[in-house]
Amino acid sequence: MVTDVVVSVLLVAGALLSLAAGIGLVRFPDLLSRMHAATKPQVLGLLLFLLALAVESGSWALLPLLVLCWLFQLLTSPVSAHMVGRAGYRTRHLRRDLLTLDELDDVVVRAADDRDGPPPPDRGSGRGGGRGNGT
Repeated sequence: MVTDVVVSVLLVAGALLSLAAGIGLVRFPDLLSRMHAATKPQVLGLLLFLLALAVESGSWALLPLLVLCWLFQLLTSPVSAHMVGRAGYRTRHLRRDLLTLDELDDVVVRAADDRDGPPPPDRGSGRGGGRGNGT
């Protein structure tokens, strides 16, 4: 009886966090806010689901697999969010008016300047006088 109540509370809390993540994906105005909504509550929601599964099964044999599932989600979610955020920032898919502080602006400008770099040195017209042309 008590385990049913605990499992129910964990499942409802995990479902509410997953619902909050889904609503955030639909309602938030820009990529960075949506990225936050997709990662933070979803990882905690999954943890609550896995805890409910562990309590319901009552077996210690299932626990290492559940911990492994949660650790995999915990490690991959921030990395994927970071990559999506960087790609979105570089392709200008964000609203700059919502940023309080833009720490990457100088870094991206410097990287673009370094990538463009100075023009290549003049190597001549490519006609005669050089090595390897048979003259």
